[in-house]
Amino acid sequence: MGELIHMTQQELESKIMKALDTHRIAAFATIEGNRPKARYMAVFHDGLKIYLASDRQTHKVEELKENPNVYLLLGYDGNWPKEVVEIQGSAEVTKNDSLREKFWSEEFKRWFDGPNDPNYVILEISPSRIEYTGEDRERQVWNA
Repeated sequence: MGELIHMTQQELESKIMKALDTHRIAAFATIEGNRPKARYMAVFHDGLKIYLASDRQTHKVEELKENPNVYLLLGYDGNWPKEVVEIQGSAEVTKNDSLREKFWSEEFKRWFDGPNDPNYVILEISPSRIEYTGEDRERQVWNA
């Protein structure tokens, strides 16, 4: 693991948000029973609040009802930039229906009828800890 380097909270948050803009796919892990279960998902964000689009009838939505703790891993994919972001937090199906419209993508039409499809939901992730490792392997930790 890289050396722990100190930067201001604002600098760290800026680097994390830039990484979230760059790396749009993450491994998203939930807990099924007592075992982790991961899958790749498209990532959206507003600042450090993370959002994922999902089908209401998936296992992950059921898993979050039982245990809201989640983990996301995004970043290094064999190409530059070689940065990694690890996010621990809790997730829930948001009750803010305006987010369904905000994050709607035409690519979702293969699964949903539109942003008002009752099975189309947005998972809202509230990070409790974010670890950012930059290209030079500097490691920073953000805590809520």
